[in-house]
Amino acid sequence: MPNRREFLKQTPSLIGLLLSVPSLANATFPAKKSIILRSSWQTENIGDIAHTPGVLTLLEKYLPDVEVRLWPSNVGNGVEEMLMKRFPKLIILKTPEEKTAAMAECGFLLHGSGPSLVGRKEIEQWRETGKPYGIYGITWPGVYGFPADRWKFNPTDVELLTKARFAYFRDSVSMEFAKSKGVACPIMEFCPDGAFAVDIRDDKAADAFLKEHGLETGKFLCAIPQLRFSPWWELPQKKLSVHPEKHARNEAMKEQDNKPIREAIIAVVRQTSMKILIVPENETQVRIGKEMLYDPLPDDVKAKVVWRDHYWLTDEAVSTYIRSAGLFGIEMHSPIMCIALGVPAIVCRFEEQTSKGAMWRDIGLGDWLFDLDTPQDVAGIVPAVLAMAKDPKAAKAKALKGKQFVNQRQKETMAVVRKNVGA
Repeated sequence: MPNRREFLKQTPSLIGLLLSVPSLANATFPAKKSIILRSSWQTENIGDIAHTPGVLTLLEKYLPDVEVRLWPSNVGNGVEEMLMKRFPKLIILKTPEEKTAAMAECGFLLHGSGPSLVGRKEIEQWRETGKPYGIYGITWPGVYGFPADRWKFNPTDVELLTKARFAYFRDSVSMEFAKSKGVACPIMEFCPDGAFAVDIRDDKAADAFLKEHGLETGKFLCAIPQLRFSPWWELPQKKLSVHPEKHARNEAMKEQDNKPIREAIIAVVRQTSMKILIVPENETQVRIGKEMLYDPLPDDVKAKVVWRDHYWLTDEAVSTYIRSAGLFGIEMHSPIMCIALGVPAIVCRFEEQTSKGAMWRDIGLGDWLFDLDTPQDVAGIVPAVLAMAKDPKAAKAKALKGKQFVNQRQKETMAVVRKNVGA
């Protein structure tokens, strides 16, 4: 056997000899594994936006050797630029030709987190390729509507979920409902919403806004309003007519629903040194926040409350939330982003919303979840917000415990994704 020095001397000759063999000289080696991420549902809601960068962050961390091609519904209004700034290697499929090529070249389709099986059509197309797919963190059936409509579902979904390699539900209620309707996927488990991993930031914009309005890091809470149904018909780009029944329900319930949030604002301002920032999770809540939370406040309280008068994107919201002492309101994804940052967050829900609120119990934060249709729960909102404001240290410890649980589930579920992708 030659020694190391002799071997190194012979190496160039050996390489030349190997490359002279036609079958080796012309050989092609396996390309980097590529997958499709079906996500990015709309841009008028920072929560719907957050699903995508959250899952992309998880894929970057746990599947760093995999190329991701995003198949979006909408990445307009500055969202594409925001995503590319954080994920410069991301491929966004825009044209029919690009999507067709991705269907042929990618080996796996991952349906990202969302309010339902939003990408049903694309999954049906993908199944024609015979290649595997998986569902990562959805609510099902995910119908926002009157109680009689809440549990209606598309029968096609049962087969699509069953044939997936894994079907992860972002709340336990969805998972149990799916089982009761015959979904029999090999892996059916709870998986936190992908938005729990979001880490995109716009510190410059957040700092400028907070400085302009006299809000100091750790010395303010964020509050979010909501109506029973988001009045999307108010946004010109949606091109929707007013829904009479939903509008009537909103008008009938808006004071009852937002009063506890307003009372919590008053209590915090009068009993602590904290200020309040009223923020929107979706674009319609800019107006709602002024009408239902800010305008009715007493003058002494208004002096320490800031109403954000324009919509924002997820990166600025994240940079704002991490500077706050906590958040409370009638929404889900801003609290999710807060817990992702170790920031305390209280969630209020009502009957017309989907079962996704149950995930607060699923991650161990059930005593920060309040049902606005249950008087006993409503009575607990102001005390819970005050406790968060008066003892930030204890509230943060609780938030970090929830974050720890989420991080562990992310690690476990991403191991399954990696295995099925074959990375």
